[in-house]
Amino acid sequence: MSVFSTWYRYRFPLLLLSLSMIAVLLFSDKPADSQNMVVSQQIHAQSIVDREKILPLKVTENVNKTLLENGLTVLTKEVHTAPVVTVQVWYKVGSRNEEAGMNGIAHQLEHMMFKGTQTRPIQFGRLFSALGSDSNAFTSYDQTAYYGTAERNKLKALLILEADRMQNSLIGTEQLASEKRVVISELQGYENSPEYRLNRAVMRAAFPDHGYGLPVGGTKADVEKFTVEQVQQYYQKYYSPDNAVLVIVGDFQTAPTLEAVKEIFGKLPNTQPSTVNRQPSTVNRQQLSASPIVLQEAGAGELLQVVYPLPDVNHPDVPALDVMDYILTEGRTSRLDQVLVESGLASEISASVVSLREFGWYELLVTAASDQNLTKIDSVLNQAIANLVKSGVTAAEVNRAKTQLEAAVILANRDLTNQAMQLGNDETTAGDYRYTERYLAAIRKVTPADVVAVVKKYLKPEARIVGLFEPSQKQTKAGTNKAHSAQNTENFAPGSPVAPTEVLKYLPAVDEAIDIGKRELPQQLKFANGLRLLLLPDRSIPTVTLSGHINAGMEFDPEDKAGLASLVADNLTNGTKTKDFLTIAQALEERGANLEFRAYREGVHIEGDSLAADLPVLLQTLADVVKNSTFPAKELELERQQALTNLKLDLDDPDEVAIRTFVQSIYPRKHPLHSFPTKESLKQIKRKDVIAFKEKYYRPDNTVIALVGDFEPAKVRSLIEKEFGDWKISGQPPKLEYPQVSMPEKVVRVNSILPGKAQAITYMGYTGINRKDPRFYAALVLNQILGGDTLSSRLGAEVRDRQGLTYGIYSYFQVGKNAGTFWIELQTSPEDTNKAIASTQKLLKQIHQQGAIASEVDAAKQTLVSNYNVSLVNPEELSKTILMNQVYGLDEVELHSFSEKIQQVSLDQVNQAARELLHPDKIVVVTAGPAVLANLR
Repeated sequence: MSVFSTWYRYRFPLLLLSLSMIAVLLFSDKPADSQNMVVSQQIHAQSIVDREKILPLKVTENVNKTLLENGLTVLTKEVHTAPVVTVQVWYKVGSRNEEAGMNGIAHQLEHMMFKGTQTRPIQFGRLFSALGSDSNAFTSYDQTAYYGTAERNKLKALLILEADRMQNSLIGTEQLASEKRVVISELQGYENSPEYRLNRAVMRAAFPDHGYGLPVGGTKADVEKFTVEQVQQYYQKYYSPDNAVLVIVGDFQTAPTLEAVKEIFGKLPNTQPSTVNRQPSTVNRQQLSASPIVLQEAGAGELLQVVYPLPDVNHPDVPALDVMDYILTEGRTSRLDQVLVESGLASEISASVVSLREFGWYELLVTAASDQNLTKIDSVLNQAIANLVKSGVTAAEVNRAKTQLEAAVILANRDLTNQAMQLGNDETTAGDYRYTERYLAAIRKVTPADVVAVVKKYLKPEARIVGLFEPSQKQTKAGTNKAHSAQNTENFAPGSPVAPTEVLKYLPAVDEAIDIGKRELPQQLKFANGLRLLLLPDRSIPTVTLSGHINAGMEFDPEDKAGLASLVADNLTNGTKTKDFLTIAQALEERGANLEFRAYREGVHIEGDSLAADLPVLLQTLADVVKNSTFPAKELELERQQALTNLKLDLDDPDEVAIRTFVQSIYPRKHPLHSFPTKESLKQIKRKDVIAFKEKYYRPDNTVIALVGDFEPAKVRSLIEKEFGDWKISGQPPKLEYPQVSMPEKVVRVNSILPGKAQAITYMGYTGINRKDPRFYAALVLNQILGGDTLSSRLGAEVRDRQGLTYGIYSYFQVGKNAGTFWIELQTSPEDTNKAIASTQKLLKQIHQQGAIASEVDAAKQTLVSNYNVSLVNPEELSKTILMNQVYGLDEVELHSFSEKIQQVSLDQVNQAARELLHPDKIVVVTAGPAVLANLR
């Protein structure tokens, strides 16, 4: 299966364990309840573009493969749509190469690769940040990969850095000791999730004698025992050119780039081939018919996990298995969604065909609805699979799954980084960068008989491993301890910041600066009913990306009915005046299109994408649901029950609890940001409340739509007028005043205790600034210096990198139309929490009192501008940027002037912002998870 389909559909960090890629959902963007995603299909409407130019798409077109004398495989692909390149190095080693007692060493080594080299004894995160590169790494079953995406003039510098750490990485006692603490903190974060713990037990039973049965990130017990010699030996054995794939995609010329690669990497020695690749092994399947694995541990929701062993990625049955998976679980029209979710038995079902180098597996994970029995759910699941074998599948089901699979690959290729990821994954897992091309060709040939055949062959009852997670105790309200003016006794004195001049000493030379040029500004249209439309054509890829905003967010929730805005957004696709939810879902799913509504504090965000020819489907569906939704009683009640289940799970999640407690500790009752859904508030919401809310707040003059992609603007405008022109308004749109909120008078400590958790989550902060505050750009520069990056910022360099107290630490100035919040987030082991908080407070005090230095400001500005330029290459980021500029009421040229405004920020402005916006002695500190404050009371 394409790596993207797997990544998109997998729920938690099983396939990928990233060094610092933490998906932070900001509290103002976090939906209170479940999100409804609808995926689309065929409506016979006039296409915006000719469909013949779309399919079949050559996803590996223009790829060049070169093999250096030392064995390094080089894949290059020129893409000249923007002056950006991505450089990735994929090593053919992962947890597959491990065994019990050494579990997690590949992941530990991945962390060590950022600690510096003999020639550059400096944190590599600081070097990548100085280049303005979006860089990271991950460990998986079959590979470990490192990637960076930056402006094209940074290409050679990125190559030099990757070549340096391929051979010269520093793996010393001090570096390993601090990074082991970081890895353990990361693992404890995964331990907070019942899903992760259940999956670990099930996979160990499914693959008892193989590395695939081990957790990719390792275990705390094994990590604690790693020695410097073991990690060094692992590095020397597997990190060499003949065991690596270098992937370069973007705006470059192949011939000179290959010459540079040969110059930089060609001199690196290889290892003995016999030490690199192990022979495929067999797996002991004797335990597969054993009784279900039952975990009775602290938690909130019941889970069912089923795993069926499958063949390797190159087996000819894989395409039919993926089609089977989509028929069973992809979208609301899928068979298991119908019998489990739509019936009210389950809150959610996710599934994935995992196809790897030596073996594979099919995994199903079901979250039970409240008060539903796992045994019954398992019985219904088994019956659905048996019915598929008995009655077969229809041609329509197979064709829909094929379309969805192909669309997923094409939509993934909108982004340069993802294009390179696909090539790297295919070459290292399947042994052929053209694998996805062959895979899609095979997908097109799958028949209904093929689907039934693979179900009979692999989804046998006796072949599966079953895991059940049963909460050992009923959920209780999180215990909260609160202390004012808590005193810390940690003996920590932060030293002088690492000067960017020190970083520049080790930074490879960068080619002459390039002129990014002025990106075309979007066309701005406003219709008679107040609807605003932003259009930015981009014909480089035959896809369309839609972002939208409706001013109907959670800020308008009545206090006693918190959750109403989210319940409205989640129910928009459940039925209209002329279509039921299945018809709406089919209209999208048969075309592989996606449409999602998500309520957050200051609005409802709309996300959609499709192949370019299917844009009419996307817009027709969007118009129908926002104008004509009827909120059928049955589906509304089902969504309410799912919201209640999700709330129960949220209140067992330290991150969710920390955000909720933090926000409510800052903003008083009656403030639009204070309220969060409760069991009582969700139950009080009536259908008439939902209808009234939608009628009041869903208005065309409250709505902005942004489109980026392959379309003719005139045709899109005509279609918008046709579909949205009859959307009427009455009176003035509702407005909301945000009251002023005072700062806390002192340090306020709050601890929300959750039983059975391994890692603590801490939020520190207070009220901040809104988007139009004149200090906004200076605040961005200040934040980049303070905590904008978990490896290169002051907080990251000290608390994470030097002391090893946290897996991730970040600071934010989260801004909105009406309000803003400043906060710092960190994840820690319980025993490290207080020291990490103390270190953070003292660093805050240092920069508040002493300010930044000129070289820090210059480096931060360069990083912000480079990151901004890189982000706009991704159509999703570009569409969101132009959308929110409009929502915030910014000047129409903000898309261009943002970089100029950052460059104009002075040292004095940054230090003034530090004095005015950082308040280390007036701060709310909230920790959720294990009890950590007893020694402070």
